[in-house]
Amino acid sequence: MYYLEPNKDYRNDSLRKGAEFSEAEIRIDTARHYDDCYWDYRTAWFDNENLALHYGYWEEGIKTHSQALINKNRIMAAIAGIEAGDHVLDAGCGIGGSSIWLAKHVGARATGITVSEQQVEHARRNARRHGVADKTEFQVADFCQMPFPDAVFDVVWAVESSCYATDKRDFFREAYRVLKPGGTLIACDGYAARREFDEAEWRAVMDCLNGWAVPNLSTVEEFHAGMEECGFREIHVTEATRETLPSSRRMYLTARWTAPMQWIMHWLGLRKKAQTANYKVALAQWKVFSEGMVRYCIFRAEKPV
Repeated sequence: MYYLEPNKDYRNDSLRKGAEFSEAEIRIDTARHYDDCYWDYRTAWFDNENLALHYGYWEEGIKTHSQALINKNRIMAAIAGIEAGDHVLDAGCGIGGSSIWLAKHVGARATGITVSEQQVEHARRNARRHGVADKTEFQVADFCQMPFPDAVFDVVWAVESSCYATDKRDFFREAYRVLKPGGTLIACDGYAARREFDEAEWRAVMDCLNGWAVPNLSTVEEFHAGMEECGFREIHVTEATRETLPSSRRMYLTARWTAPMQWIMHWLGLRKKAQTANYKVALAQWKVFSEGMVRYCIFRAEKPV
């Protein structure tokens, strides 16, 4: 049996060779993954409207992939209670999709941070195209060491990004610090449903961590306890595994359909290492979700007044 411990970097085949990685090097790998795989995501996952690098939220009335991706923003905003005029920190903003949606459809102000300079440029360009450049700003920053003063945001928003913190409490402490009293942390992600795995399961878990440059997976219980330890209260968990599975399955089927092209281009040396790893994770993530190794949840927590 293999055991997945918390707060440890488990990637055994990183985007560059090495046994141990500093937090700064982990951020470099994260940026490299998204930079190298941008066109894979562009052609197979997001469009100019949703600008999403995350799973969708499928429920009654949702009929398309793009609708499900946009619906994730709506669900998250509703759970967080975001209102017009709120200042939202989009921690791990990607190419700006959530920030732009919040500005355009809720009337919030959004500040997005990412470790990728290329993503910042994409996000700024997307915000201009959507007419919300005046309500959004984007910059390169690490959400475990933010360049903001204390108590400046109404909401900290983390869509499938908190997983990139080796110790999730490093993110929670910073989120708590920059939130105003009474502010809200809203975060969604995949969480390990158990800690022990057999060999085949372990390979799938490792493909996921390596493929997305993620150091480890937290369990729901550890995530909840970490929030509480860092001062958050009124912590609420929304189970969303069922609503996520159609997106997971779509990712898997897309990888299956494109497998011949992937491996021909790989053999010809036309695919970067991160792109091949991203292909493998598209297959592995369906296994970990469909076999119950991972669940998907949305967390909402408050900083006391």
